[in-house]
Order: sequence, then structure tokens, then C-alpha cells
Amino acid sequence: MLMYDVVIVGSGASGGAVAYTLCKAGYKVAVLEKGRLLKREDFSKDELAYCRRDLVTPSLFDEYHTIEEKVDGVWQTTPTHESGWSFWNGNIVGGSSNFMSGMLHRLHPDDFRLKSKYGDIKGANIVDWPISYNDLEPYYTLAETLVGISGHYEKHPYEPPRSTANFPQPPTKENAVVKLFDKSCKALDIHSLVTPRAVLSQNIPGRDACYYSNLCGSYGCSSGAKGSSREALLKPALATGNLTLMSNSYVKYLHTDKKDKVDHAVVVHTITGKETKIEGKIFVVAAQAHESSRLLLNSANKHHPDGLANSSRQLGKNLLFSGGGSGQGELHQDSLKEIKFEDLMTTGLFVNRSVLDWYFVDHWWDGTFKGGSVEFMFEHQNIITRARQDNYKEGKMLWGTALGEHVIKRFTNYKNIRFEIFNDWLPNDDCFVALDPTHKDKYGMPVGKLRLEGHPQDVKVGKYIAQKCEKILEEMGAKNIYSSISSGAAQNLVAGGCRFGNDPKTSVLNKYCQAHDVSNLFVADASFMPTGGSVAYTWTIYANAFRVADHIVKTLALR
Repeated sequence: MLMYDVVIVGSGASGGAVAYTLCKAGYKVAVLEKGRLLKREDFSKDELAYCRRDLVTPSLFDEYHTIEEKVDGVWQTTPTHESGWSFWNGNIVGGSSNFMSGMLHRLHPDDFRLKSKYGDIKGANIVDWPISYNDLEPYYTLAETLVGISGHYEKHPYEPPRSTANFPQPPTKENAVVKLFDKSCKALDIHSLVTPRAVLSQNIPGRDACYYSNLCGSYGCSSGAKGSSREALLKPALATGNLTLMSNSYVKYLHTDKKDKVDHAVVVHTITGKETKIEGKIFVVAAQAHESSRLLLNSANKHHPDGLANSSRQLGKNLLFSGGGSGQGELHQDSLKEIKFEDLMTTGLFVNRSVLDWYFVDHWWDGTFKGGSVEFMFEHQNIITRARQDNYKEGKMLWGTALGEHVIKRFTNYKNIRFEIFNDWLPNDDCFVALDPTHKDKYGMPVGKLRLEGHPQDVKVGKYIAQKCEKILEEMGAKNIYSSISSGAAQNLVAGGCRFGNDPKTSVLNKYCQAHDVSNLFVADASFMPTGGSVAYTWTIYANAFRVADHIVKTLALR
């Protein structure tokens, strides 16, 4: 049996970054991915397949979670195959990085020290990170080049400092609406910023620039422009000859023959059902936060009765999502100002605008507090979804000719501009993943039970920012403006569960994301995050995984 230098469970953003670094350093690496391999030419813009079916995620009758929510003060558990609420985000090689919109931001330096900055918050388990922004900054910069992040840097009080003057690629092409947006922000004394995006605006060797298909988020990229793990990292890792990519490989558990070492992973081939053992010197778990905790909990044995790397009893605790919500307004042909309607209706081009003015709020009701970031975009261009949103009029369902006329008017007379708010999901005792005592997946392993309870502060922050965003849309002349702030968990933004820290009694991992209890075990995905910041996690996941990989290279060099 081949002994790999490193075995990685999962091939998403973090798994790809670790694999790339180690393969380039000359080490033999195995990546175990539960999903299948889809190549660039396999992707399409089929809304039914990608957005309304389970083409790239498991059937919820085969693999699911149970969700524990408080109903009328009582915790109730529901399997996701009953609710339809899926926490799978892309089970193929490259993971959910294949389907992201690519809107990325770095964390702010103060995100690494929330406890020091704000002190205790009642009901929240906030702590400082064991590393600083300066520790991660070189890896944010590395990700810009390797993943391919386009953008334009402008100084802003809440824009994190950079070690380079600007992004390696200019921004992607923008819709004419940015002229109206920028002018409206200026009138309100708000700073509009160009959104960094993991989408190439220019060709590079092996990858073509964006072709502005009008369908980016939720879909795989057929040009290689999107900075997915599969495209940007695993393909060049395979080219080294050092990577063995094992798709259709479900990891049941990690086996330890003694207390402080993993010796192999027990793997089931998802098509043949054959069970094998994959041996390695070092194991890296990168299966997405809630699933990484579940895997380690399912790896319990006589040496680790409460789960692998769980002497602190913190494994699965302090799960994070993203606080916030969204809103939108309609830009109508008969009231549009500043730009031509035909330019507004041009398809494919991005809005590419963010606002960070409320990342920290100095006039909060009880003093300074953490705010959030906002991304502006057009509504998703899925035809079926948009049509279904307008099949009622005056409370009655439309049919036939009336429906057709209504949908045509919806598609041709105005365009929706949206905003999405990202603010901290404060970690708390009632947001965690555990093993469900009765439910098992089709491989016979206990499924993850997710208790999903947010902190009241999350909603207050979201509502505050939503009011500010509505003012921008009003200034733009939008009609029918509304927003919705939810306390519910966003299943595509999951972090925490394997908190890193300096104290083995209160954290699962050390500052290098190495398990305190098991010396050859690392967790490289978003599980490590003690707090989530007020931006999407992906850029931080990439950056931290490159940092962890560098440490693993140094560790292997000493052996």
C-alpha cells in the first residue's frame, strides 16, 4: 500500500491550496473527494440541472443533515430530506468554489481582535485570534495571484492594508449602472468601492478571461476564468505528477492506532461500494466546516472516545454562518436617470460595487460596535426563478396569455438591483454541529445534527445597514424598494466548529491549524475561524490554507 506524504480530505478552496503548495514542494499528495470530477467542458448554464436539481449535490434521501431549531421555545429536529433545506454546496472536485460568485474581501485587522476591541458580549463566545492580520496578509496577496483575483484598490478607512499597490488584474467589465450608483453614493457621502472578484478579466496561461455569460454564481465556469480550486490549484498540482486525485471517495472516518497519530483514512468508493484504506504521514481535513467536525466526531475510538482531537470538548462548537440579509429595488425605464435604459439592460456585465462604510459603527445605540459589508449586484438572471417570482397579480395566480404578458413586462421594462449584507454571526452556545443519535447516511455513518441559533445582535446590525442601503437605492431612483434581514443560517457560508487558539483546553487546533491532541492532523477549511468577520469567507479560507500548507512543508522537511 502506498504511503502518501499528505492525505487531504476534500478538494475545495482549502484542500486545493494545501495540495498545490505541497505538490509544488515535491511531496506525494492524495486528495480524497466524495464527489465526481467535472471538467471545464462539462459545465453548462442549465438552470434546471444546477439550481433546481441535485446534479452537483447528493440526494437528500442518501446524505442529509438534521436541523435543530427552536419552535415556540422548544428545540425540534427535522431531517433535511423533509424540509428540503440542503447544506451541501457543491460535491464535486473543487467543491463549492466552482459555483461561487467570486465576490471577495479580506478581513480587517480588527477582525482578528474582537475581544480586545469590544470586550465581552453577553451571550456570545467571542475571542481574539491567535494570529494577526499581518500573519495572513502575505497569503492574501499570494491568493490574488494564484487564484486570480481582479479588482482595483482604493484607500478607505476600513479597507485592510496591502503589501502590493494593486491587484494583479484590473476589474472585470462593469454595467453602465455603476455611473448612477457611484454618483448616488457620492451624494450621500458614501464611498463606493470596486468589488474584488475571483474572476479573471484577462487571459493567463491555461485560463481564459471571463466571457460575461450573465450566469456566474451557482454555475461552473466554462472558460476557466473563475478562481475555483479545481481550475486554479488542482490542475497545476496534477501537472507536477505528485498529486493523486481520488474522486468518488467518501471518507467514513480517520483511524488512529495510538493516541497522537492518524495512520489511515477508511474510504468507500461511492459507485462500487468498495472500502479501502489510504495511509499517510500527515492528514489534512478540508471537507467544509460542519462536515469536517462531523468526520472527526465519527472518528471516535478508545483513544479518543469523544471524537478525534476533542479533549477540549469544543469540537463542533461555535459554528458560524453569516449574519445579514438582502434587499432590492427596481430601476424602471420610465424613471431612469443618468444612463440609457438599453445600457442598463446590457447582459453579462457586473455591478462590481461594495460599501464598507458601516464595517465599524461609531454611533451605535450603546457605543461603537462591529457593523458589516455590503455587495451590490443585479438580481440573479435565472429565467425560471425570475418568472416564478411574478406569476401573481393582485393576489391571483396568472395563467396563459396574462402570465406571458406579465413575465415579458417583468423582463423588459425594468431591472432589479440588489444588495447583500454580510455581518458577523456571533458564536454562541446554541449554534453547533453534533452527531445525530438516530439518523445515518447511506454509508451507515451518523449524520450531522446542526443546531442553528443566531445572536440577537446579528439581526440588529443587519437592519441598521439595510436602512442605509435602501437610501442608496432611493437616491438612484429605484422603485418598490424593500429589504429582509434574517436570523436564519446561510447554508452557503459555514465556518467554525474546530476553533484554533493557544490553549488546548478551550480550542481544537493550534495557530497552525494543527490538532492539539493529534500531531499529524490538520484542519484547513473554515472550521478554524473563532469569529467570521463581516465578509464572505472564501479569500480568508484560501489565504489561511496557503499559510497552513507552508507550515506543513516545514514540518515535513524536518522529518
